[in-house]
Amino acid sequence: MASFQLLRRALLALVLGLAAAVAQATPSASEQKLIDTLILRVSKMTTMTFMRNGNEHNAADAAKHMQAKFDHFKDDIATAEDFIDRCASRSEVTGKPYKVKMANGSMRDANEFLNAELRALRQGGGGKPVSG
Repeated sequence: MASFQLLRRALLALVLGLAAAVAQATPSASEQKLIDTLILRVSKMTTMTFMRNGNEHNAADAAKHMQAKFDHFKDDIATAEDFIDRCASRSEVTGKPYKVKMANGSMRDANEFLNAELRALRQGGGGKPVSG
């Protein structure tokens, strides 16, 4: 019976420790670099228009908005995918998804578009952004 109590306390301590770690989930250095690079790439996408709550925004404004949201939610973000989901793909206020209007006029969900950019970065394609 004493060993069961010890095991139970150890499991409880482990669960509480993991919960505390998740509550303060800041990105690792490598994930932070991916997030920074993704924001920089967005800022340079001058042929695209970023749609947020029905309003058009240029690349520089979109990148500033993403950075501001990241700065606000940083303690809740552990990965670049978390960043895209929380800061770059939907409005916190309305819940509406963000869109990207491509140079040819076609529209893509920002989540889909930015995850494609992230895949390119992870695969070593740090050069030219995906554009279509």
